[in-house]
Amino acid sequence: MNPQKPIESLILTLRGQKVILDADLAELYGVPTKRLNEQVKRNADRFPEDFLFQLTASELESLKSQIAAASSITSPMRSQIATASKRNIRHRPSAFTEHGAIMAATVLNSPEAVAMSVFVVRAFMQMREQLAANAAILKRLAEIDHTLLEHDSALRAIWTKLQPLLTPPPEPPKCRVGFLREHEK
Repeated sequence: MNPQKPIESLILTLRGQKVILDADLAELYGVPTKRLNEQVKRNADRFPEDFLFQLTASELESLKSQIAAASSITSPMRSQIATASKRNIRHRPSAFTEHGAIMAATVLNSPEAVAMSVFVVRAFMQMREQLAANAAILKRLAEIDHTLLEHDSALRAIWTKLQPLLTPPPEPPKCRVGFLREHEK
C-alpha cells in the first residue's frame, strides 16, 4: 500500500518536533478524523504529551498563514487547517509525533491503519536522516570555510611581500644633452 501523496509533505515542525496533524493522519489511515479523535480520547492514557498535543490558537493561525502562502505556490494541503476557512472548526487540531502516529495505528486496529503506520514511521525516519545529513554537510562546509580563510590570509601575506618586487624600479633621471648655461648649473 502506497500513500497517494508523499507523507513527508504532511509532516510539520511544531514546538521543535516533527508532527502530523490529526486530519492528515486520519486520511492516511483511511478513517474519518472524528473516529481517530474518538479512539484517541478513549485511549487517552496511551497518548502522553510527547506523543500528542493540541495546537494553540497562535500555532493554528501561524499554520493557516503558512498554508495559504504555500497553496498559492504549490497544490493546497488537504488538512483540516487548509479547509478551515470553508467550514466551521469547533476544536483546534491535534498534532501527533512519530510515536503518537504509531500509537494511533494501534488504537484504530484497522489493517489499513497498521499497514500505513509503516509508511508514516519510514517518513519520519527519512526526515531524521536528512536532517543528520544536512548537519554533516553544514559541518564540512564550516571546515572548508575555515580552511579558505586561513589560505586567504596566507595568500594576502604573500601578496603583500611580493608587491614591492613586482613594481618596476623607478626610471633614472635623464641626462640632458648639450651645454649648460651658467644659471642652469
